[in-house]
Amino acid sequence: MFTPPRNPWRSDQLSQELFLLGTYGLRNKRELWRSQTRLSNFRKQARQLLAASADVRGREEPKLLNHLTRLGLVQGEQNTLDDVLSLTIENLLERRLQTLVWKHGLAKTPYQARQMISHGHIALNQKRITIPSYIVSPSEEGSLGYSEGSSLARVVQSAPVEQAPLEAPPAA
Repeated sequence: MFTPPRNPWRSDQLSQELFLLGTYGLRNKRELWRSQTRLSNFRKQARQLLAASADVRGREEPKLLNHLTRLGLVQGEQNTLDDVLSLTIENLLERRLQTLVWKHGLAKTPYQARQMISHGHIALNQKRITIPSYIVSPSEEGSLGYSEGSSLARVVQSAPVEQAPLEAPPAA
């Protein structure tokens, strides 16, 4: 579910959305709005907890912070609700599988990363994932790679590795 912007024709908002679509290789603005709504829900929970009584806050705050830590949106042991309120849309988009495949060098562009994921060439923990918007936890990030039966995995493994020359060429 997503919430579209209230005023979709503001030029600064349009340019910001277009920049994010191009940077993270999103298919359409609906994907961006879905991520913005998810981030908005996290921030709303944090604001409600700040206004809640001490016993409710003591019970619910660790749940929210643990969830966001597992997603990799907040790091460290000493997280606070202020850390949740300072999250940006870029923090959430950086945790998408599509972005991580591109950042880890498995694809040359975010659009190529999206296609590789959709076609089943990418796996996490030896399990094929075909959802580009999948939020990757830091514990799963280390197992990111090509899937077992992927033709791309065979091409990458059989490609000769270019080695740097041992000696510098003679100076002329």
